Amino acid sequence: MAETTRMTTAQAIVRFLDNQYVEMDGEETKFVEGFFTIFGHGIAVGLGEALDTNPGQLKVLQGRNEQGMCHVATAFAKQNDRKKIIPCASSIGPGAANMVTACATATVNNIPLLVFPADTFASRQPDPVLQQLEQPGSLAITTNDAFKPVCKYWDRIQRPEQVMTALINAMRVLTDPAETGAVCIGLCQDVEGESYDFPEYFFQKRVHRITRQAAAKEELEDAAQLILSAKKPLVIVGGGVRYSGAGETVEDFCAEFHIPFGESQGGKSACKSSHPYCLGGIGVTGTSASNRIAAEADVVIAIGSRLSDFTTGSKRQFKNPDVRFVTINNSRYHAYKMDAVKAVGDAKATVEALAELLRAKGYVSAYQGEIEEEKAKWDQEMERLASYAYGEDFQPMIANLDPRTIPEFVELTGGVLTQTGALAALRKHMEPQDTIVTAGGSLPSCLQRVWTTDKRGGYHAEYGYSCMGYEVAAALGVKLAEPGDEVYAVVGDASFQMLHSEIMTAMQEKQKINILVFDNCGFGCINNLQMNHGVGSLATEFRYRDGAKPSGDLIPVDYAKIGEGYGLKSYTVKNMEELEAALEDSKKQEKACLFDLKVLPKTMTDGYESWWNVGIATTSEKESVNRACAGVLEGRQEARKY
Repeated sequence: MAETTRMTTAQAIVRFLDNQYVEMDGEETKFVEGFFTIFGHGIAVGLGEALDTNPGQLKVLQGRNEQGMCHVATAFAKQNDRKKIIPCASSIGPGAANMVTACATATVNNIPLLVFPADTFASRQPDPVLQQLEQPGSLAITTNDAFKPVCKYWDRIQRPEQVMTALINAMRVLTDPAETGAVCIGLCQDVEGESYDFPEYFFQKRVHRITRQAAAKEELEDAAQLILSAKKPLVIVGGGVRYSGAGETVEDFCAEFHIPFGESQGGKSACKSSHPYCLGGIGVTGTSASNRIAAEADVVIAIGSRLSDFTTGSKRQFKNPDVRFVTINNSRYHAYKMDAVKAVGDAKATVEALAELLRAKGYVSAYQGEIEEEKAKWDQEMERLASYAYGEDFQPMIANLDPRTIPEFVELTGGVLTQTGALAALRKHMEPQDTIVTAGGSLPSCLQRVWTTDKRGGYHAEYGYSCMGYEVAAALGVKLAEPGDEVYAVVGDASFQMLHSEIMTAMQEKQKINILVFDNCGFGCINNLQMNHGVGSLATEFRYRDGAKPSGDLIPVDYAKIGEGYGLKSYTVKNMEELEAALEDSKKQEKACLFDLKVLPKTMTDGYESWWNVGIATTSEKESVNRACAGVLEGRQEARKY
């Protein structure tokens, strides 16, 4: 008989997680860092007892909002290249439901996130227990069923012994480069505290090996054959390059075979911005350099990319009628996209193997100065964007706006900063080892174009799910992963209003993060989308109600005071001189800082020869909508169908 230890289900979870490790390229890393919790009645005396009595080497962190703490954990895992995680636990009901958005965010971005939402009683004796969602059609349905579509693995523990196979399967998914994402294990409240004689071998140290498997020989040969026929190939660097640690390998590949590369949001900073073949962001929020080269490319080599609509310009970015695609991806699902010639395998190992085949044939592309020419043009545009300022000849970059907005904004706030100018100043004052964090809205659109860094992983964007509210929490996650470096979150005022609760957690953990709130009195990115497609400015600016619509005066908000209320060092910034002084002063501070930037609306970047397919009214009383619709329909005709 195997030796056993009697303990509760919750105690077994804690002990098991404390003994999980990952190994990649011979380097072993402890996989589970700690536990993020917001204690409600569903876990306070079950899982809470286990963490209080014997947490082992696991840290216990206190969240403020369940979605927020999961974003912290997701960012922490991402910044650790998926080799460390912080599981998150919540009570039943609303606490559990709050984590659903965060799980979807992690799954879309292929980031490991382990959540333990409390569930109803397995015995059903207290039903309906406090916060239970009752479905008359089935008493087996609970709030936690909502996690099923947003997780890569889902389970519910109704007996203590079930937790063993559930946790092993959780590790299988969390440590799989191709399948990782969110994992949900619902904990029935009574079962958390039930005791069982667990075998000691369940708690042995486990090392989950993350291996590098190159694509099959036949797939490599197919990919090489297509690339050998290319005169103007283009590489897309996706997030898979970052997690594989393949940045230098891809740089060497592109240099050897004279192939330029563009970056997706997830792939940005996997390679160095200063590399001579780096064209910057590609697609809807890409640079003119990337998008012009993409328009003529005859073979597109996507490495570790999901090929989202923003990367492909809704499948219209690659306009060469004879263009073909090669995909290198750990995921067979993603490798099949764009009807590509696929090579399923680790980015680093597969690119190295592919390089050997091309090298043997003496391959080199046929570019004759186009790469250098487009890069030089974009460098000039970067200088223009950096120097863009409010003055007598000022014109907003986005032409479609309520004509009263900018004069009213300047009078109300005194702010004359432009968004692109502020980002240029931040890039100038940040140190090379620092990291920038961003998510939904116009800021990642600008940053994918104008941000440069040679720090691998120095650009941390969540744009796979475009989840507003990720930024502040993610800054804490990055700081926990890299405590010695400065972290700067750039967040729009609308996104800041959605979720900034983990500021308190950062203060509690004594972690210095820098939060730059770009206040332009509204949802600037979506306001652009509305007005560029003929719709009026409807409920996307922060205005008081005036009749049927919120179309009165702009509403001022003092974000610096919000920061001060949490105990942060806060700055109100209205012009470039104040911004530069605040950035330098913040470096002297030992606690978290918040910058309230009063940024002129409509001063974000736009265009650069891409297109985005959006759902638009095909019948409207507004001629402006009909004109915009004609352009969308034309784009749909030019886009690839699959």
